[in-house]
Amino acid sequence: MERLSVQACIVGGGPAGMMAGLLLARAGLRIAVLEKHPDFLRDFRGDTIHPSTLDVMGELGLRRAFLALPHRKVATLTAFVGAQGFRVADFRHLRSPNRFIALMPQWDFLDFLADRGRRYPGFRLLMETEATELTEAAPRITGVRARTPRGILEISADLVIGADGRHSVVRERAGFARETYGAPMDVLWFRLSRHPGDLDATGGRFGRGHILVTLDRGDYWQCAFVVPKDGDAALRARGLPAFRAAVAELAPFLRDRVAEIADWEAVKLLTVRVDRLKRWHAPGLLCIGDAAHAMSPLGGVGINLAIQDAVATANLLALPLREGRLVEADLARLQARRLPPTRRTQGLQRLLQNRVIARVLDPSATAPLKPPLALRLLDRFPRLQRLPARLVGLGFRPEHVRVAEAPQATP
Repeated sequence: MERLSVQACIVGGGPAGMMAGLLLARAGLRIAVLEKHPDFLRDFRGDTIHPSTLDVMGELGLRRAFLALPHRKVATLTAFVGAQGFRVADFRHLRSPNRFIALMPQWDFLDFLADRGRRYPGFRLLMETEATELTEAAPRITGVRARTPRGILEISADLVIGADGRHSVVRERAGFARETYGAPMDVLWFRLSRHPGDLDATGGRFGRGHILVTLDRGDYWQCAFVVPKDGDAALRARGLPAFRAAVAELAPFLRDRVAEIADWEAVKLLTVRVDRLKRWHAPGLLCIGDAAHAMSPLGGVGINLAIQDAVATANLLALPLREGRLVEADLARLQARRLPPTRRTQGLQRLLQNRVIARVLDPSATAPLKPPLALRLLDRFPRLQRLPARLVGLGFRPEHVRVAEAPQATP
């Protein structure tokens, strides 16, 4: 059995884990990030980089290099009901130097963080390393045991950070209890080619029984087809031609390319759930990001809330970790700081799910879909569009990098 000793072992190489690893290594700590896959190349993951995250990149001095990567800028969001468009959010008035959402494949984002992390001597990214067990010297978690291509690796750590997503092994092994909130929808992800003449069509399209979200990824549209909860099987039973026709009805500009959905293998199911741990921590253990709170895809805020968790983690825990005096009260302070914005964000998502999404998807409804009053007001009074932009772009408590870069670390 191989052994490794670090100050922080981060399980999960997603946005929360990679950002936490970068920030803690930048602060001079010895860290290991465990990623079970051999690379980051998995499609249909959150790839909306919001102003709050871009602000963090700026505070790290990385904004220019980051935005040199291929991306698309979205300054406004529009909802379509039938053929009529309603602007619902305008980011151009945010009190931020980054007044837009950057659409970037998540693998590019994670590769960028990994590359910057490797410039610090304490940063170790272990690919194809899957955490399977927590190790413990009661009452404290002391590390993890992981499976690698070379065999078993045991990592001892002053702190284990579970950042391994909504299906977290860490929180399962820790026995953390969670509160689960219903979601009236699931999402089918697929892609269609983007043609040079296509206008900016990033936004949501509402039709009776279905919703389609289109995200501009440069040479293709990433599409999210929203169906009633557990409605995937019924949709597939109606056949691929019916699915293509439903997509074309919601987005007529895609009618000439829906045949690119060659088979059901090109359509991936995301089972939507919203939940939150009652307690995010135990002695020597902390969960952040989706491992602590699975978010609805509404607004694309999950990745950015996870980044905020990571920034707060470094701000609050880097110094006690470096000085060897970390106690569970420090972890409790982290949860106390991040729980209110998480609760408010999930509350807003649940409100929209129940008041808007569920009504649109209701299979028993037969009346033509009409634009709700709130949508008409947002479109009629542009100043109102600043509030959704603020909530989506910056959130309820945006975090800023406070922990200093360690003198011995070389950028």
